[in-house]
Amino acid sequence: MMNPFELNPIFDPNSPAPAGHYSPAIVYQGVAYLSGQLPRTMGPAGPSVPATIEEQTRLVLANVDKILLAAGSHRQLVIKSTIYLSDISHWTPVNQIYSEFFGDHKPARSVIPAGKFRDGILIEIDMIAAVRNGTPPA
Repeated sequence: MMNPFELNPIFDPNSPAPAGHYSPAIVYQGVAYLSGQLPRTMGPAGPSVPATIEEQTRLVLANVDKILLAAGSHRQLVIKSTIYLSDISHWTPVNQIYSEFFGDHKPARSVIPAGKFRDGILIEIDMIAAVRNGTPPA
């Protein structure tokens, strides 16, 4: 059981390991703060990134799901998200996939055109979510 008054770093063994000096998420006082999640998978040959914005968006959200669950949260408990796009022209397909991911739940959101990322990455998403032991709300 996590102490709600301590900073609790969250790592998920099924998610890509951080490439830098950071935790995928920190839980503090019942809130999970997710670092920017990238569209990467780890295979035997190292990290790979899908080619299209649609594939990348789905993969980022799948990675977000894993980190949320590891933090004791769920997508329906997301309070705020920030989406960073390499090009604002990606907004329409990203918005469609994002709305499918959340369904009727509409967290507060910012979309920021961030310019070119490295390694063919087109999108990054960070989130803030309430923590409730990983169970979806009723």
